[in-house]
Amino acid sequence: MTHELNEFLGNDRKQFEKNELLENNTPAAPFELFNLWLQQAIEHKLTEPYAMILATSAGNMPSQRVVYLREIYEDGYGFFTNYLSKKGIDLAKNPNASLLFFWPDIERQIRLEGTIRVASKEISDNYFSGRPRNSQLGAWASEQSKIIASREILNERMKEFENKFPSTVPRPEHWGGYIFEPSYFEFWQGRSSRLHDRICYEKNGTEWKKFRKAP
Repeated sequence: MTHELNEFLGNDRKQFEKNELLENNTPAAPFELFNLWLQQAIEHKLTEPYAMILATSAGNMPSQRVVYLREIYEDGYGFFTNYLSKKGIDLAKNPNASLLFFWPDIERQIRLEGTIRVASKEISDNYFSGRPRNSQLGAWASEQSKIIASREILNERMKEFENKFPSTVPRPEHWGGYIFEPSYFEFWQGRSSRLHDRICYEKNGTEWKKFRKAP
């Protein structure tokens, strides 16, 4: 089985030839291009186009997971989670992080580097109030990233908070938003012969420097 899998992995090849990314068709700053690519990913009806891989590190070992982009701000991108989770603990120690969007159906990815800060209570409250009731209760029931003995513990905690909050569910203090403020973007467009396009933007003060990297 291992030999068969290795043979498949080693010989599986795909030609990338759906689009191109050139300096003269990209804007001076990255946010406009990000919004365009995200909108196109949505229009192509890709599966969860707003799913992004978040990488954090509090030491010498990076940690990755998929989270959802939920809000776009002038200076960054918002997501929501448990502040006491593994990623929350990492970010409290080291706010530097990276994001990755990968859309294979349109042969594109966007890689970002930057820093993450806790969103305001107003942002967190507004978002939480619009979540489905079960998702609100789940934020109370799940002690995210902690070891638990069984699934039944989650069911019991859900019942506990269903009874505790029969109508409005308040936002837990340990749950809320983060804002990722990018200092680097890398837009990757698949091209033939593995000579992919990589157009990058790096922040220098208040300006953005645009350049190309070899694939």
